[in-house]
Amino acid sequence: MSRICHNPRTIAQEQVDRPLAAFARDYGEGERTGWHDHGRAQLLYAIEGVMRVDTPGALFVVPPGRALWVPAEMSHEVRSQGRVAMRALFFRADAARVGEAVPAVLGVSALLRELILAACAEPLEWDEAGRGGHLAALIAEEVARAPRLPFGVPALRDARLKRLAEALATQPASALTLDEWAGRCGASARTLARLFHAETGMGFARWRQTLRLAEAAALLAQGATPARAAAAVGYASAPAFGAAFRAAFGITPGEAR
Repeated sequence: MSRICHNPRTIAQEQVDRPLAAFARDYGEGERTGWHDHGRAQLLYAIEGVMRVDTPGALFVVPPGRALWVPAEMSHEVRSQGRVAMRALFFRADAARVGEAVPAVLGVSALLRELILAACAEPLEWDEAGRGGHLAALIAEEVARAPRLPFGVPALRDARLKRLAEALATQPASALTLDEWAGRCGASARTLARLFHAETGMGFARWRQTLRLAEAAALLAQGATPARAAAAVGYASAPAFGAAFRAAFGITPGEAR
């Protein structure tokens, strides 16, 4: 996996005196930015490909049709799954009030998508009294109104839990029980259960379901059928998968695809 090396604090979008600035960049398969932060809040969006964004508190799988709000000063790393065509926005402090104080996945309407693309076509120092100003005002309104979606998978800090998480991310369909994972992670099932609750506020089964649904969303975004995505993440029943997916994200797997 190759790494993109740049100083995020020196890019023009961090310096320009405008409420928001657009940023366009394409990433190849397996590229990553490395851990970094920005002085301005970001809306990370990709018109193609799946972004995996790590933050100290959670992993976010961000397929097309979704965007991730990253607050200013929040450390994060972006990893590409497939070719990623990123079209991001940077928000000056006064404009960032439309977002959250924590990372959040947003549903991107057809209007917001076109507004982001239009902003990318504007010069960096766009006319505040002209088209650029109108776009910025409408973008702010759409971001504020966008639905917030539970696409985040709580991050794990304990080394034993990290080993379990890395294995499940590779094989989300694994049916191993917590007792069986205990033998592989070097801790008792009781200890692992206690750590899951302490670090994520949820039990192992719920955390695993959250991971599986996030991975399924990535597969659907890459063109997998709902049945194939369900099987790949460990659901033997397509209806059960559909019900769980809709309960978590408010849309059906078919709509997500």
